[in-house]
Amino acid sequence: MKRILVDVNVVLDVLLDREPHAENSAAVWAAVETGIAEGLLSAHAVTTIHYLIRKERGTAKAKVVLSAILNVFGIAPVDNAVIHQALQLSCPDFEDAVTAAAAHLAHCDYIVSRDTTGFRGSQVRCLTPEAAIPLFGDPPPLGPGH
Repeated sequence: MKRILVDVNVVLDVLLDREPHAENSAAVWAAVETGIAEGLLSAHAVTTIHYLIRKERGTAKAKVVLSAILNVFGIAPVDNAVIHQALQLSCPDFEDAVTAAAAHLAHCDYIVSRDTTGFRGSQVRCLTPEAAIPLFGDPPPLGPGH
């Protein structure tokens, strides 16, 4: 089973039904939800997701959404070691460097993100959702809302 760290943009594609990306991102989500892949989110992605959902739909909805997400995805810690490793990476964006370091220290096989250029310098290979789907074998049923 592949262990993947799913970037926040992929999760938001599903939660906000962002076209044209929602279908492929939902397929990645479904692979995690059905146990075909083990999916993690970086700890700092959780706060970002909460903030964005709260801003759009309110605090109560944000808590419900996060609870549902935590039933599907594990959390890759962001701690002192992750931050120190992120500082050593040549990723163009520090948030992406933290995500890359969290994926590496959580022993992920891949990062799945629509912004693969943000992960140049990552020790963990980054794939788009479209490129990740073949890793899961037969396409799983689509995730929430599809």
